[in-house]
Amino acid sequence: MADPIQAPVGLPLSGRSPSPTFPLLKILWRERTVRAGAIIVGFVILAALLAPAVANLLGHGPTEQFQDKALDEMGLPIGPRLEFPLGADGNGRDVLVRTLYGAQVSLIVGIPATTIAMIIGTAIGLASGFFAGSTDRVISQGIDVALSFPFVVTALSLLSLNRGGTGQPIIPPLVVVIVVISLFSWAYFARLTRGLVLELRTSPMVEASRTMGASRARIIWFDILPNILPTVFVYWAVQLPANIIAEATLSFLGVGIQAPMPSWGNMIAEAQRSSLYQDQPWFLAGPGLALFLTVVGFNTLSAGLRNVLDPHRRGI
Repeated sequence: MADPIQAPVGLPLSGRSPSPTFPLLKILWRERTVRAGAIIVGFVILAALLAPAVANLLGHGPTEQFQDKALDEMGLPIGPRLEFPLGADGNGRDVLVRTLYGAQVSLIVGIPATTIAMIIGTAIGLASGFFAGSTDRVISQGIDVALSFPFVVTALSLLSLNRGGTGQPIIPPLVVVIVVISLFSWAYFARLTRGLVLELRTSPMVEASRTMGASRARIIWFDILPNILPTVFVYWAVQLPANIIAEATLSFLGVGIQAPMPSWGNMIAEAQRSSLYQDQPWFLAGPGLALFLTVVGFNTLSAGLRNVLDPHRRGI
C-alpha cells in the first residue's frame, strides 16, 4: 500500500477560487507526464471496454475451453497464431481474451475500492484534523492501529471467513475483495487529510470565516474541503495502482477472484504453478505485462498531476 507521507502536495492552501475546469485541463494536458500517463491509462480502459467485442470477433469466451484446437497432440498449449493471438493456456482458453477480461476485473475492483477508501478516509481525516484535541487523539490512534495490520495476513484471514459449509463463498468474492482492500486503504487517506486540515484550520481564511460567524459545517464544506480535494484526488491516482496490485496479489494466492473468472493474479498463478509458460511464454507474459502497463500508466499519471498541482514544482 502506498504511504501518504510521500503523497503529493496539493494546491496552495489559500482562499483562492479553483481554476475553471477547461483551463485546468489544458494546463494538465501541457504536462508531458500527464499526457503519457493518460494515454497508457486510456489504452487499458479501452482494452477492458473492448473485451466483449474481441471475444465475439474471435469466437472465444473468457472461460471457454478449446482443447481440440488450442492444445497440441502432447496436451501443451499452442503459441500465438491468428485464431489465438496470444496463444492458449493449459485448459485451452484464449490468453488474449482472458487478459482483456482481467483488465475489467482489475478496474472493477481497483476503482470502487480506492474511491470508497478515499471517501471514508477523507471524512475521518477531516473530523480528526478540524476538531483536534481528544477527538484527534482517538482517531489518530485508530488510524495507527489500522495501519499496523499486515495486509496479506489479515486479508487472507478475512477472506477465509467467506466460506459456507460446502466451501462455497457466502458473498461474491468480487465484493469481498473490494471491501477488504477498502478497509486497508482508508487509513492512508485519513492520515493525509488530517495533515492537510491541521495546516488549514489555523489559516487566515478559516479564521476570517470564524470571525464572520460561519458554522463548523460551512467552514469544512466551503473553506477546507475545496482546498484539500486536489491533493486527495492526486493521491487517489497514487493509491489506485497499489490497490490493483493488492487484488492481483490476493488472486495470485487463491483467495481473491476465483477461477475460472479471469484475473491477472490467478492467471499468473496458474502459469507459474503449471510451468507451461516455458512452452507458451505469453501464458505468463500476457497478464504480467498487462499488470505492469496498468501500474506504470497510473503511476505516470499521478506523477504528472503532482508536477502540475504541487506549488513548489510550479515555482510558486
